[in-house]
Amino acid sequence: MKAIIITIGDELLIGQTVDTNSAWMGAELSNLGFDIVRKISIHDLRKDILEALSEVTGKSDTVMITGGLGPTSDDITRQTICEFFGTKLIMNNEVLAMVTEMMKKRNFPMNENNRRQAEVPESCRVLKNSAGTAPGMWFEKDKTIFIFMPGVPYEMKYLMREQVLPELKKRFTSQVIIHRNIMTYGAPEAKLAELLEGFESSLAPEIKLAFLPAWGIIKLRLTGTGTERRLLEKAMEENVSKLYEIIPHLIYGENEEPFEVVVGNLLLERKQTIGTAESCTGGNIAHLLTSIPGSSRYYIGSVVAYDNKVKENILGVPVEVIGKYGAVSEETARLMAEGARRLMKTDYAVATTGIAGPDGGTDLKPVGTICIAVASEHGTVSEKYVYGNERISNINRFSIAALSLVRKQIIVH
Repeated sequence: MKAIIITIGDELLIGQTVDTNSAWMGAELSNLGFDIVRKISIHDLRKDILEALSEVTGKSDTVMITGGLGPTSDDITRQTICEFFGTKLIMNNEVLAMVTEMMKKRNFPMNENNRRQAEVPESCRVLKNSAGTAPGMWFEKDKTIFIFMPGVPYEMKYLMREQVLPELKKRFTSQVIIHRNIMTYGAPEAKLAELLEGFESSLAPEIKLAFLPAWGIIKLRLTGTGTERRLLEKAMEENVSKLYEIIPHLIYGENEEPFEVVVGNLLLERKQTIGTAESCTGGNIAHLLTSIPGSSRYYIGSVVAYDNKVKENILGVPVEVIGKYGAVSEETARLMAEGARRLMKTDYAVATTGIAGPDGGTDLKPVGTICIAVASEHGTVSEKYVYGNERISNINRFSIAALSLVRKQIIVH
């Protein structure tokens, strides 16, 4: 079972709009058992649309196409579809009634452009769109199903959930695809691959392993493909268990759980609290922790100690320590964490101080240097790392490293 996704729109190609549609569709189709063999983005031009449709015909079981179905003159997909499938546009009275009712509910006047959206290719199966004004269209040609949907994400998702996925599920039931995502942190990709070399070589043909790195986190994605879901799930569980045996010190979660969720759950389980003292991360750790619903049960507050005066006057870091070791030092980070814990009366406090860049580094403390400390009733621990030169990347990596250290301290006590 193969699928191809085509997105139409100049705004996607020039970066004005991020293509979230193909990612969402790919995940949903994969869960249904489809192998996504290609994703294509093209101009909203007759020539490009015709070329793309011709190129994929007969090469997959289904082709999903989004975009170009709007009411304006630059949306030419419907006319081009008619040319490709050898049909013509006709007025669909049911769609017209739906569009008219929707415009009435929104208190918008009905004009010719809105009426035009009720014109559909005569030979298609119409997919009625209760979430918007542009209907979807279903064609079949040369053993390939073509499904055209609006580019507006919530409209596309409505059609997929309500009509497309249920129908595909009825037609295609022979293949099962299962994914398990194991989240790791603490080893670079090359080292992790070395550790898992024997594991990967022993995998059965139906199980594949992929390494997906981001911000120092490496997601290990195990993908199983077969026809018997029960046997595939059993094989997947056995392989996941092996990973826990080989790299237990690197695994912190599954299924793309972010560190802030993992840390929050640990604190909730233990009925403990945390506060943050941030310099170079500028409140990003606080943002991550408070982005989780219910975080008020364990997150107390933050001090963004960007200037040394805040480190000294609010967190109680002695000026002599900063003078001797520098603001970016494990000594300063430890005192920041202890000061934050004392100030906020929390079980844990995490502190960061570093050089995010792109400038401000020295030979001894280059850009990308980060010092992290976590204070608790069991004492204070600190770590120092050096990452790269890109500011936003560094802030994200600093924040993840800090949350990782928090997690380690929670689970060892």
